[in-house]
Amino acid sequence: MEPSALWREVSSSSGVTLDDKLQGRVTTAVNQLKQGPPRWNHRLKGYRAPTSSHVAKRRQQDNNVLARNFTKNDYTSNYVHTSELPTNFVRNVKNPVEGYPKLQRLFQLKETQTDKYACKPYGSRIELDKMVATLNKWIHIDKLAFDVIMIGSLTENQFIIPLLTQLPLERLCSKPGFLFVWASAKKINELTGLLNSDGWAKKFRRSEELVFVPVTKDSPYYPGKDTMDEESVFENTQWHCWMCITGTVRRSSDGQLIHCNVDTDLKVESPSEKNDNMVVPDHIYQVAENFSSATRRLHIIPSRSGFDNPVRPRRGWVIMSPDIIVDNFEPSKYKNDISTIGFNVPQNQEIESIRPKSPTLRNTSLSSTTNSYHSQNNRQPITSS
Repeated sequence: MEPSALWREVSSSSGVTLDDKLQGRVTTAVNQLKQGPPRWNHRLKGYRAPTSSHVAKRRQQDNNVLARNFTKNDYTSNYVHTSELPTNFVRNVKNPVEGYPKLQRLFQLKETQTDKYACKPYGSRIELDKMVATLNKWIHIDKLAFDVIMIGSLTENQFIIPLLTQLPLERLCSKPGFLFVWASAKKINELTGLLNSDGWAKKFRRSEELVFVPVTKDSPYYPGKDTMDEESVFENTQWHCWMCITGTVRRSSDGQLIHCNVDTDLKVESPSEKNDNMVVPDHIYQVAENFSSATRRLHIIPSRSGFDNPVRPRRGWVIMSPDIIVDNFEPSKYKNDISTIGFNVPQNQEIESIRPKSPTLRNTSLSSTTNSYHSQNNRQPITSS
């Protein structure tokens, strides 16, 4: 029914007369009912109707997102289909410092300086059940102490926890001293619980975590090759190392003892790297050598590696293992060698100029500059009360 006809019917059936203004309101209401529910009012404040340029820009953004998702490298899916580890696609694995000439020069200088002030390679062939007794003899009778102690290798069958709980490492390690403990991902939680205990936290404080990742499953350092479940969905592909510190050492002021940030916390095995020692890669030793300038270094391997993978000695280290190739360690000779070369690698001016350093506080540098100015001009420096 048209609004006018409806209005005439209402007027004729009722004695009430309404003005034209009210009649217009009724007509508007009837028209809105005929049109259906009210639509969004485009004239509201703050609303901008989309233009053709906005619609085209939105479509272009959607196409860009689809293109990025389509060309994105999905290493997880690639591993499922090809069994190829994602670490195979890491760039600069062969030469991580490629494109950084200062870092390349720094590594060359550090290697030369470390080798120049290193003792001859020592090996101590000791059975697993006699390691604790031998180390106690070194501590109490021979009065030996080491600045850098590394425990463990990249093998699963290690007795690290029993060795750490039975051996008084706080007496074997000097102060300040550094402890590197290597373990697989399966044992890292157990090792973390031990290092966080009250007894250990008072002796050694945990500082850094290092990670070593093999590049392929054919690597001799790939974890779990003997104990891995064939039906397991997930695999552990990395090794962890907790670095602990005893004593007080500051990276900003103790540059004669430590060089921080020379190596990264993560190391991916290089496929072209020639590791003569099949139990421990060279990089693990280099991290400790580049970090600490101490010359007294001890490596304890509480596991058997077998006749096929013997432990090879390394210059500047005393390696204790049941499968070490040489057995030439004598405490008296070792003390004489260390006294000849010194307890620390001397500082090199070129290394100090290019090695990474901790940033200095701006207020400290300004204060030192101000005090130097006042001393040169015989004036009293300004101090805050």
